[in-house]
Amino acid sequence: MRYLRTDGRVGIRRPRPTDEAEFIAAARRSRDLHHPWLSAPDDPERFAAYLRKIRRRGDAGYLFCDVASGEIAGYANISGIVMGALRGGYLGYAAFLPYAGTGHASAGIRLVIAHAFTALGLHRLEANIQPGNEQSRRLARRLGFRLEGFSPDYLFIDGAWRDHERWAITAPGPAGDPTG
Repeated sequence: MRYLRTDGRVGIRRPRPTDEAEFIAAARRSRDLHHPWLSAPDDPERFAAYLRKIRRRGDAGYLFCDVASGEIAGYANISGIVMGALRGGYLGYAAFLPYAGTGHASAGIRLVIAHAFTALGLHRLEANIQPGNEQSRRLARRLGFRLEGFSPDYLFIDGAWRDHERWAITAPGPAGDPTG
């Protein structure tokens, strides 16, 4: 398997149409883990729509995989990518069972962040997290995100408008001229 980045145990790569069956099975297996925070693509139509979305300008998607087995351990997306003076985007992520709680998500998301700050040339990533999602809040904190604010009724999830906390991380090092 060819990965964009790896830490030896976890690798990140772009999703492909041939991932459909494995991804859908993992999403279905992980429904209770994800509910009510998110709904992963769990049927062929939603998976195809997901692939179309992450291939659009301004969006990117990654799978994080167990290097030893090649199995999909979870995924991360960067949406709403804006270049110019902002050079930022919104990061979303989810682990799949049986890899939740094994460190695969932390490692995979860390690799996605490094890829975003280097290969994509981004300076800032924001993760919007529902206040009750303590696992995701702890993960964001561990990865170096800082809490920047609170947005009431921010996203429509699981049939209702949900409050979110805004967490952000910026690229390390000196900031270059984004317009150059």
